[in-house]
Amino acid sequence: MKHNRIPVALVATIAAASLSLSACSSSKSDSSAAPAVSDAPKPTQVAMNAKDRAALKQGGTVNWAIDQMSSQWNPLEADGNEASTIDVAKALMPTFWRSDAGGTQTPNKAYLLDATSAMKDGKQVVTWTLNPKAKWSDGAPITWQDIQANWQAQNGSNKDFKVSSTAGFDQVESVVKGADDYQAIMTFKAPYSDWKGMFNSVANAPLFPAKYVATPDVFNTAYVDKIPVTSGPFKLDKIDQTAKTVTVVADPTYTGDKPLLDKIVFKAMDTNTMPQAFANGEIDFFNNGPDAAGLKQIQSTADGEARIAGGPDFRHIMLNGKSPMLTDPTVRQAIFQAVDRDTIAKSDLNGLGWPPAAMNNHFLVPTQNGYKDNSGGLSKFDPEAAKKTLDAAGWKMDGDVRKKDGKELALKLVIPAGVTIATSEGSMLTQMLQQVGIKLTIFTAPSNEFFDKYVYKYDFDMTIYSLLGNPFAASSMMPQYKQNGGSNYSQVGSDALDKALDEAVAAPNAEGELAGLDKADAEEWKVAGLITLYQRPAIYGVKKAVANLGSAGLSDPIYENIGLTK
Repeated sequence: MKHNRIPVALVATIAAASLSLSACSSSKSDSSAAPAVSDAPKPTQVAMNAKDRAALKQGGTVNWAIDQMSSQWNPLEADGNEASTIDVAKALMPTFWRSDAGGTQTPNKAYLLDATSAMKDGKQVVTWTLNPKAKWSDGAPITWQDIQANWQAQNGSNKDFKVSSTAGFDQVESVVKGADDYQAIMTFKAPYSDWKGMFNSVANAPLFPAKYVATPDVFNTAYVDKIPVTSGPFKLDKIDQTAKTVTVVADPTYTGDKPLLDKIVFKAMDTNTMPQAFANGEIDFFNNGPDAAGLKQIQSTADGEARIAGGPDFRHIMLNGKSPMLTDPTVRQAIFQAVDRDTIAKSDLNGLGWPPAAMNNHFLVPTQNGYKDNSGGLSKFDPEAAKKTLDAAGWKMDGDVRKKDGKELALKLVIPAGVTIATSEGSMLTQMLQQVGIKLTIFTAPSNEFFDKYVYKYDFDMTIYSLLGNPFAASSMMPQYKQNGGSNYSQVGSDALDKALDEAVAAPNAEGELAGLDKADAEEWKVAGLITLYQRPAIYGVKKAVANLGSAGLSDPIYENIGLTK
């Protein structure tokens, strides 16, 4: 399969076989007054075999499977924004925040003693106070200049920097020195609610040394086939291109808690070989994805177990609002009503031990703080209502298919080759839409061309894949839903939706952001460009002796706390 990459702040995946912010080919409600998901049973938020550090051994090795041997080890650079690169980088590079299972952020005191946001002269000002003990592996201190340089590289003003995302950084007006070298004053052009997504592990945005991001040349090339400078709980031991491994060892100069493990060995291998390698004892940890066969192999491995939880990731159907048959939003809304999402969820998730419930929000997943249904009734499976909607739109039944102005209501669903789940979904959707008089034809695209030649070129009426997000819903989802968003492949939107998203991202607090997201979600149901299906389970195979590692949900593993039970 194609490796996981991140086109912007949100990621698309065909088969959803690996979880991270990267791109790869991978309950019904009657009204807007539907109860919040907090009133219903929630799927598991996190499954990490959480243990206190005192209960774990000092020492040991964990063998961690990754799906490719990267050449670009800077995940801020477009070619390095890939799941395997990110797994390695998080062990080696500074991140300022810890995220809990619900997505709440607290400072990582190893690097960030404090961060405050205040309004001054009508502008948002964030004061970053760094830990003066934190240093880079070459001995240089981590200072305000590193923050400034990372902002300058990622703010989008110089296109020669091949950045994976400008989210947040493009909203900053200036970064200057504060009280001393260990304080940075960051002033925003306009209020930005998701500022805690900067330099954040769950947002895959570590800090890099100023001298290695200062110019486009060093930013783009300094970490190609090498990792020259680090500052993390671990440091680089070696990159072995022959064995396809990256070995990192505990860094005794780390300012946080001493790492429990002596080393982590990242082993690159094909995803379809990981379950057997796990059973054979070659690896201790791997991302199984939604693979029922792999899950069975994990569960049959005597010293292994499956750790399953929900992250900010979901399966969805995309409707192309510029397709001739789909320009009318009421037709798209009728398709929403005609799709039995619970049935699709039950089929897709069969054998995975995950609640097969439809997801009724475009921005927040069921395990996330603030999730609720804002659909105004469109989340309800109601084929009879769909028929009435299509009748009112002028599409009348003519035999088995609806017609208008002599044209059939016929749509093309593009799916990737070799993805069993997509093939099954295509079959179910064909039958569901047939029941309301819509003819659906399945087109199977080569998996390595699915995104580049079809989704990104808008060559589809409908398509289906998974989106992988992070806890910062407002900023990460804007490219997907705004009218000028770089990842708005449905090509629909509205001024009201754009305004609501702007309100969410500029909110002064979490309550204001959620209020904006509720408005935006209600508008997204109206424009009807994307049908959410279900929250994806994140399934990992982990040896039972490994603690504080597994399915992190909206949180992230704390690498220095990963250890082995006594």
